[in-house]
Amino acid sequence: MLNRLRQWLCPDLAIDLGTANTLVAVHGRGIVIDEPSVVALEKGTRKVLGRGTAVGKLARQMLGRTPDSITVTRPLHNGVITDFELCEAMLRYFIRKATRRSGGLRPRVVIAVPGGITPVERRAVFHSAERAGAGQVYLISESKAAGIGAGLPISEPLASLVCDIGGGTTDVALFSLADVVAARSIRIGGDEMDEAIVEFLKHDYSLRVGIPTAEQIKIEIGSAAPLDQELTAEVRGRDTISGVPRKSIVTSEEIRKALIGPVTAIVNCIKGVIEQCDPELVADLVDQGVVLTGGGALLRGLDLYLTEQLNVPVRVDPDPLTTVARGAAICLDHLAQWRGILDAGDR
Repeated sequence: MLNRLRQWLCPDLAIDLGTANTLVAVHGRGIVIDEPSVVALEKGTRKVLGRGTAVGKLARQMLGRTPDSITVTRPLHNGVITDFELCEAMLRYFIRKATRRSGGLRPRVVIAVPGGITPVERRAVFHSAERAGAGQVYLISESKAAGIGAGLPISEPLASLVCDIGGGTTDVALFSLADVVAARSIRIGGDEMDEAIVEFLKHDYSLRVGIPTAEQIKIEIGSAAPLDQELTAEVRGRDTISGVPRKSIVTSEEIRKALIGPVTAIVNCIKGVIEQCDPELVADLVDQGVVLTGGGALLRGLDLYLTEQLNVPVRVDPDPLTTVARGAAICLDHLAQWRGILDAGDR
């Protein structure tokens, strides 16, 4: 009864603290927040606009369109906190939004983080979450959360391989008997794909565009494998020579070539994990294959391209954008069962 009252007053939270987006799931209610990891500030100060509410979607709308008096920034880069104060402000906003009533209590929080972060970076997450209003804080690697969220049989004596492609990092892990057999994390993800498109347009078309435009091009015509019907898109930007606005038509074949660098890095990361495993586990992958999660998994034809490169079946989770958050929420809802794979810090 007391636990029910506590959950009603101040429900526990699961947070996917991503470079590009932050998702928050509430105990018993599922995902209630899915917003960009962006904060808008008064330039020259550390004051968040709108009395601390210019966070997430509102701040994302300002990106690339602000006057000199406003700065829009991301508190995380490559999956790690680069601005502690702003990360606290962002987390505080999301925690308060998710737990509108608290009764003076502080929620228990499970936070998904990249597997490759350092001990110093892990402590930064603990401290930022605590100062933002969290009580007991647990960390879980994004690959573990993704494996649980995707419904993989990670507790069985069978190889389960998940590749989570986020905005700033790609986490790959192979599980068996509820533990990680081999894992790698690289600081390459959707952001690097967007930057590759920006550089391609600058180099080949003498056209300067912003990251939001590059991301939109990636969504509209980006692909990793040849398409049955290749696509085109109109791109507007600033001519790097004349300095005036201009538009050009780009093709999906061109964007595919621009993305080859980040995509190849992801392939090599998965191969590196497979190479660390015993032959028996590798043999399981012939049937089990690889599951892709994260926003980067939505790149057209990525599953087909990886199948060809790895020679094992590759599938995309039905809802890859929320897989990590769902996995963290499952751990939260069954804390006693999954506590052993969580990091509770030095306490």
